[in-house]
Amino acid sequence: MVARRVPRLRVVDSPGSVSRQAWNALLEGTGAPGNPFLRHEFLAALIETGCASARTGWQPQLLLLERDGMLAGAMPLFLKSHSYGEYVFDWAWAEAYQRHGLEYYPKLLGAVPFTPVGGPRLLAAEDGDRRALLVAALELARQVSSLHVLFPTGAEAELMRGEGMLLRETVQFHWCNQDYADFEDFLAHLSRPRRKNIRQERRRVREAGVTFRWLRGSQIGAEHWAFFNRCYRSTYRGHGSSPYLSLAFFQRIGETLPEHTLLVLAERAGRPIAAALDIVTPESIYGRYWGAIEHVPLLHFEACYYQAIEYAIAHRLKTFEGGAQGEHKLFRGLMPVRSVSAHWLAEPRFFRAIEDYLERETAGVGRYVNELEEHSPFKT
Repeated sequence: MVARRVPRLRVVDSPGSVSRQAWNALLEGTGAPGNPFLRHEFLAALIETGCASARTGWQPQLLLLERDGMLAGAMPLFLKSHSYGEYVFDWAWAEAYQRHGLEYYPKLLGAVPFTPVGGPRLLAAEDGDRRALLVAALELARQVSSLHVLFPTGAEAELMRGEGMLLRETVQFHWCNQDYADFEDFLAHLSRPRRKNIRQERRRVREAGVTFRWLRGSQIGAEHWAFFNRCYRSTYRGHGSSPYLSLAFFQRIGETLPEHTLLVLAERAGRPIAAALDIVTPESIYGRYWGAIEHVPLLHFEACYYQAIEYAIAHRLKTFEGGAQGEHKLFRGLMPVRSVSAHWLAEPRFFRAIEDYLERETAGVGRYVNELEEHSPFKT
């Protein structure tokens, strides 16, 4: 019997160091082969267009596990110099470090940049390889302040707890398809006030003369990407912040992942005025980014929520993930779902303090979810 070689672990700063086929083959072993956010193409688009780079505070540290010269596991890691674009907020932790004269940044982050979507973070088929990746990531984190892994699977979260990491719960809002025949069937399952409110909102958008088109994959041309980017950047400017992503990124995923892209184009009087970009899989639709160049009351809800729900029903998709935060989503049929992240801090005093804080926060999250469920928009 030939003994298996000890795996080799190394860190690279570019997806170009790994073949696309080898990286994507890892997803088969995780049970998430259809997750586009973990594919080589998506991560390469983020990194190689400069959206996730050392310049933007997302220095790639892709952890690879190789055996017999073959890729057996990987973990997307980034060295962060801030906490933007994560959707799990630890600004208070960084401020506490600063008050005590300690450096919180850089920190090590295991996540898909700018993407609050759950999925595997330890990309390996075997339990031993997943644990080896995690142990190696924790060892790397000893060189900085901490390790944070966002939105892992439940099994991964338990592995991380077993290796001494702290688990933190947050709340997202997801819509579930109960085999609705159409949008009106979905509305029929809501309470009368919520049903009436949604119908009024949709009617006001229609009466403003706005119509919608769904563009998939190759239907999205260069002019559509340019317009969407204009809308996306305009919306960020309106909020006084800088956009995370670029036209080059949008064009890149349009070229490399066309089967997963859906552009909802809003038009009035024959000209486009807004657009929303969704990512689609055979089972789910994920609301990602949107923007508008003209203000139309309630257009955001129609373009980002109702159009996505209507698309999901028409194409028999099981879920629509509306992302983190936003109690307004509850009133539009998206229900609260708990998500998890895992955290390890090198400074023992802060580790214990945050452990105590998370115990109280978790209890608060439980009460918050219960309260939201009491205000469910669905008929009892």
